[in-house]
Amino acid sequence: MRLKHSKLSHFQTNRLLEQFVAGTPARTAAALVGVNKISATNFYHRLREIIYDKLLEEAGELAGEVEVDESYFGGVRKGKRGRGAAGKVPVFGLLKRGGKVFTIAVSDTKSDTLIPIIACKVQPDSIVYTDSYRSYDVLDITDFHHFRINHSKLFADRGNHINGIENFWNQAKRHLRKYNGIPKKNFDLFLKECEWRFNYGPPNQLLKTI
Repeated sequence: MRLKHSKLSHFQTNRLLEQFVAGTPARTAAALVGVNKISATNFYHRLREIIYDKLLEEAGELAGEVEVDESYFGGVRKGKRGRGAAGKVPVFGLLKRGGKVFTIAVSDTKSDTLIPIIACKVQPDSIVYTDSYRSYDVLDITDFHHFRINHSKLFADRGNHINGIENFWNQAKRHLRKYNGIPKKNFDLFLKECEWRFNYGPPNQLLKTI
């Protein structure tokens, strides 16, 4: 891969690609590869833009068994964790069991925000698993087969769980934590990077796709 108008050599480009796939922050990658930190940062930013556009282009409907859940990322002010946490970005995710995840940053986690996304991304007659959050109540009267798990009592009841999407949230937060804060204007790019890593791993496959 060679970005247009880039002054980086072919060798430097390939080395930065490898560092990006490995999850190395741009400043550290710049030191390892021997390039200017601004050049490495701009290169990483362009990679995330390409990944973002490609994932949106490839995004299709999910069908079968689908887990949905909302989560909260970032925030610089102290506050409670989870729903209503201060200064955090609400994010919504849908995961086809045994398949890919789709994520999107949302303005809030109200039913009027989340249900249209489910209706757009999940094929009718699919099985949809959620927790007991009230925003999902309306799924009981839709074309989906809705199962919910009450996390105040248990986290799984045989096939009734959302462990897959929660595993994705854990992976994404672990990856983003190393950046010590992400500008809100770029958050969507970093979120889609996490989606790409989950959907197209392991590293050797990620390197091929990029």
